[in-house]
Formats: sequence, C-alpha cells, structure tokens
Amino acid sequence: MWRKLRIAILLLILATVVQQVWLDKVDLAWKRNFYVAVYPVNMDGSAKVGAYLRTLTAADFEPVAEYFAEEAAPYQLELRRPIEIQLGAPVSEAPPAPPTDKSVLSTIIWSLKFRFFAWANSPEVGVKPDIRMYLLYHDPATQFGLSHSTALSKGRIGRVNLFADTGYHKQNLVILAHELLHTLNATDKYDLTTTLPVYPDGYAEPGKNPLYPQDFAELMGGRIPQSETSAEIPKNLGQTLIGDMTAREIGWLR
Repeated sequence: MWRKLRIAILLLILATVVQQVWLDKVDLAWKRNFYVAVYPVNMDGSAKVGAYLRTLTAADFEPVAEYFAEEAAPYQLELRRPIEIQLGAPVSEAPPAPPTDKSVLSTIIWSLKFRFFAWANSPEVGVKPDIRMYLLYHDPATQFGLSHSTALSKGRIGRVNLFADTGYHKQNLVILAHELLHTLNATDKYDLTTTLPVYPDGYAEPGKNPLYPQDFAELMGGRIPQSETSAEIPKNLGQTLIGDMTAREIGWLR
C-alpha cells in the first residue's frame, strides 16, 4: 500500500516537472508578453528606507520595460513590448536567503521555501504576474555593500538587493534587469571569482577592434571590460546590451 502511494507521489511530481518544462518552452516562444510584478521590501526596517519606498511609482520601473522593447527589436519578435512591469504593494517579510553551503539538497530546500514564500506573499496587481521580483532595499549609509542577488527560472521569482537612494536608482534597474533575465533562463557570463566578463559571450561587442576598451556591458556579463584585467560597473541600462548568446537562451534568437 505505502509502496504504491510513494510511486503515485513520485509520478505526480514527475508529471508536474514535465508540465513546467513544457510551459517554460511554450512561454519562451514569445507569443505573448511577460507581466512582471516587483514588490519592495524594507530590509532595514528603518524609517528612512520606508520613506524611500513610499516615493516609488510604476513610472520608476518603466525604463526596464522600454529597455527590453528596444533590445528585442533587432530579433523581430512579434511583440512590441515583451516585458511589462507592475509595481506591487510593499511586502513586510523578506524572502528566504540562499543557503551558504550551496549543497544540492540545501539549494533544493531553499528553492521550495522561496516558491512557497512567493505564493504566500504576492499582493494583487493589475494583471496576474508571470514573474515576481522581490526588491530588497537597504540604506546605503549603513550597508557598505550589497550581497549577491539571485533568481530562479523554476517558479520565475527573484530576490534583488538594492540601495534605497535616488542616486542609485539607475544602477538598481540594471541589477533588476539582470536578475529578471535569470527567470527566463539566461545564465551569468562573468567569472564568479574575478567578476570579469567572460569572452566572447560576456562582451557586448566581442568583434570590436581594438577590443578594449568596450563601450557597453553585456547585461549578463555585468561589467564593461576596459582591459583583460579590469572592468567597470555600468551606471545605467543605456550602457548595457543583450548579446546573441543571452538572446538565444531566452528564446529571442533561434
């Protein structure tokens, strides 16, 4: 009896996984646009960060939608705006942090916890979102640096560490756009040890002559290469491009 029950549960899980893989492939045919909900989170619990969150409007995130429309145009998608951004109400709880040991089991458990969190913490927006991004805002006066952001393609959710200051807003949008593409199967294109973009896929213009300095960052490469050993952080989305490998991963190029 218990053996049959275990087999039934395993078959149900397998069917769910197969269905999700199929749905992901159908979505990435880009027959429709993706609706993204962004949910601010006051990570410091401070009045200063709370005041900043109250200033945020949907218009603050419109440049991300416009950026993806511009980058998609050369790939001749049937959609004028492949990504739409909706600002949701602030969420009072923070999503679970990724495991520090990075073991397979810990990662699986964290993934399940994160997906449950997203299910329980998704304030209603105008259109039911395909992607949910939790924007974790910190006070730059008390937070020296930001920990690594992360996003999952399974469940299409992300936790994005940002600074709660207007001076960082344009760079915040670069980080958001980068993590958003992770939910659509894009991979990082930089060396995890050095943070330097990997040639050629991590370069916006791999055929440029001379190669250095590059003028743009490949969005998933993360930085603008200045030489073989140095690279600059882009100040805004206008200093980034989506390269062919990333376009292929997210279904823009076949």
